[in-house]
Amino acid sequence: MRFDSLKKVDLEEAVNNLDRAFEGKLEAFHSLYDVTKDKYDYFSHADTALLILLRNAVHHRNHLLFRSWNSEMLMNDGLKRNHGNRFLLVEHEVVDASIVMRFYYKLEDFYLRLDQSLGSPFIESKMKMSNRETLLKQINEELYFNDIAKNEDQEIFPNDRIYINMLPIFISATCKVFKALKSNGVEFKGFDAKVYERPFTEELNVDLSKFVYRAITVVSS
Repeated sequence: MRFDSLKKVDLEEAVNNLDRAFEGKLEAFHSLYDVTKDKYDYFSHADTALLILLRNAVHHRNHLLFRSWNSEMLMNDGLKRNHGNRFLLVEHEVVDASIVMRFYYKLEDFYLRLDQSLGSPFIESKMKMSNRETLLKQINEELYFNDIAKNEDQEIFPNDRIYINMLPIFISATCKVFKALKSNGVEFKGFDAKVYERPFTEELNVDLSKFVYRAITVVSS
């Protein structure tokens, strides 16, 4: 909420605050995974599995992948370096939502983390090849990353010019887990738990087969 005012005083702190806030959500999701993985198969669905992969990637940070859109554009003269370049910002549809928060990562980074055929030095080496191949298939079939990559303007928007909003994927994953836990008899106790129970088990819905596209051209001031 303070980003707009803080960026005028300390842009680096403003960007880092947003990055750390989203990474904190990934850590919380991973903590949920640690204590409930016997009640829900997180790797049977692309959205929940992808969040675990992403959390591990940003937690260990032994690579150059997964720099947020804000970090890429607003730090280290990113706007100047990308002046005149066109990008495609994509998000899955949160049904009937008037406002959707946005936090973008580059589409290419997910492939560089999973696709052995790309010869990436940043491949997820702690996963078995078969597990990487399974997750790669899942994100293409369930999150439609392949369809996003094969957009009508593929020559203008290759994978390194496409950014994916992670918040709808995070919402989808949380809904799946919360609903599964509730159906397994897990009780949501306490004020905070009750606040989040209804939205994530009854109200929120993400259509992973539909996308919202925003094409933008970067202009440095």
